[in-house]
Amino acid sequence: MQPFTKLTGIVAPLEALNVDTDQIIPKQFLKRITRSGYEDCLFFDWRFRADGTLNPDFEMNGPRYRGASILLTKDNFGCGSSREHAPWALYDYGFRVILAPSFADIFFNNCYNNGMLPIALPGETVEHLFKEVRTHDGYQLTVDLPSQTIVKPDGTNLSFEVDPFKRECLLNGWDQIGLTLRHEAKIAAYEAAHSSGH
Repeated sequence: MQPFTKLTGIVAPLEALNVDTDQIIPKQFLKRITRSGYEDCLFFDWRFRADGTLNPDFEMNGPRYRGASILLTKDNFGCGSSREHAPWALYDYGFRVILAPSFADIFFNNCYNNGMLPIALPGETVEHLFKEVRTHDGYQLTVDLPSQTIVKPDGTNLSFEVDPFKRECLLNGWDQIGLTLRHEAKIAAYEAAHSSGH
């Protein structure tokens, strides 16, 4: 997993409440066995029309949001089933930060396990950001994990809270496997000590 320290990126708005994991990545795309290649599956039913062309009515499809790496959305993002494909699809599309007033717990933790930073901000702050994103083409934010701040284009700082353990994992690029491998020598010694005579 790539370490996350600081990111400056374009913000894409998704003004929808209770976006569940089936809307993030519909179930027909869950049959793959790889962990990558899901970028075209993200928000599939919203992003594409029946003929496979991009839906111009879906705001995030606008040219001004191309290359966005920060997703701005509403309450309870990532609710529904616990499928890990949802953060995979967001990551493959290019998102590294998700800003919302609240997240579903399992999705929230899955983001950290897959190298993304979900940040819960007050609802009022999120509403202001939606207005600013739509008012300014190419609206960018700088997200600094070590200082736990978001810097707006006018230089204003927004602070956010992160669990210290999750913060350390992201800063070091440790997923669940990476955390285990930190103790590889101890694991090998334990296995060697307990495998003799079997």
